[in-house]
Amino acid sequence: MSLFNIFDKSPKIETDRLILRHMKLSDAKDMYDYAHRPEVTRYLLWAPHESLEYTRSYLKQVERCYRQGTFHDFGVIFKENNRLIGTCGFARIDSANGTAEAGYVLNPDYWGRGIATEALCAVIAAGFEKQGFNRIESRYIVDNQASRRVMEKSGMTFEGVLRQSVFAKDDYEDVGVCAILKKEYTPRIFVKFTNF
Repeated sequence: MSLFNIFDKSPKIETDRLILRHMKLSDAKDMYDYAHRPEVTRYLLWAPHESLEYTRSYLKQVERCYRQGTFHDFGVIFKENNRLIGTCGFARIDSANGTAEAGYVLNPDYWGRGIATEALCAVIAAGFEKQGFNRIESRYIVDNQASRRVMEKSGMTFEGVLRQSVFAKDDYEDVGVCAILKKEYTPRIFVKFTNF
């Protein structure tokens, strides 16, 4: 099945605590709640959202990209309060080589509870079980060791550092790479798929 077809059908992933689904314009307030905070974007390539209107504009673009099949990121919904608390999905896909790069961001109010790991495990499961990838990797700016721990808890193996491989926020940054291969994958959490 092609990625276009998968994401055109509005797939949904459910875990014990989370629902991963397409983001919507109605998620704007929840997204802005974390996306405007400097501590969230400290190790990311994008700057804090400058206004709620900016977040709305971003989500309108996301909705267009979903329709075109060119955006492969999920909104992370916390079941307990039905709020969007972050995103997790595929930032880059290399279909010819069966590889994908998974990324995530989470509202700081939910840090330290294993939620990023749960979301990444769900996306890894979808990548191997439903999308047929052979390799899934994630990257992090090396100062962000908390992100590396999320990757390793999700079953990924640290592979090395790409020295000064990213220019972000006026400086060159070293980037760590963790990855998991399909032959190494075993499910770590309960995952339910819809519309895949």
